Amino acid sequence: MKDNITPKELMLKKIRKALLEKRDNPYPNLEETPLYKPNEEELEILFAQELAAVSGNFIFCENGVDFIENLLTLADKYKWRKIYCWEPQLQELLAHYEFPFYKGDRDFEQAEVGITMCEALIARNGSVMVSNANAAGRRLSIYPQQHIVIARTGQLVLDLKDAFQLLKERYGTQLPTMISTITGPSRTADIEKTLVLGAHGPKELFVFMVDDFS
Repeated sequence: MKDNITPKELMLKKIRKALLEKRDNPYPNLEETPLYKPNEEELEILFAQELAAVSGNFIFCENGVDFIENLLTLADKYKWRKIYCWEPQLQELLAHYEFPFYKGDRDFEQAEVGITMCEALIARNGSVMVSNANAAGRRLSIYPQQHIVIARTGQLVLDLKDAFQLLKERYGTQLPTMISTITGPSRTADIEKTLVLGAHGPKELFVFMVDDFS
């Protein structure tokens, strides 16, 4: 007489049988397979493409004068008035060309633009790596509606692992307590699956890559 077996028991029996059977690994070389296809683009081009894909803006500048001219164009276009910069190196550059900005955090709740430096630019996904080790700290990259990042060409790397290598070379074992990557303006689609930019931070991200600050 055949035993009565419920559908659940039948399913468990099949699972047990499958677990006991030895099968060849269908992907024996999976661990050696590269995660990404080999990159054939120049890093600057790849970064610009990936940054644009996440709604960021890329501006290449040959020198400090070129940077100031592009910054003036943006400030005039968007009518920026409350521009904050806390990095001494950038402050010196802006002051040299008499570009108006706020050195401290007076009236910071009215800030329209935050100008910061970064740790690295990651070409593979158009991301910017920042930390709290710079004078801009944590606030200046997340509170103002517009975030401007200034980077040197030597800070551009292909992958995240390369960015962490730059951090190790710069800080050794004394890594910053906050390390973060920014991939385009902040966004959310929690409400009715509608994409909203700037929900939890800046609405726009501008990345200036300066070849030579002189």
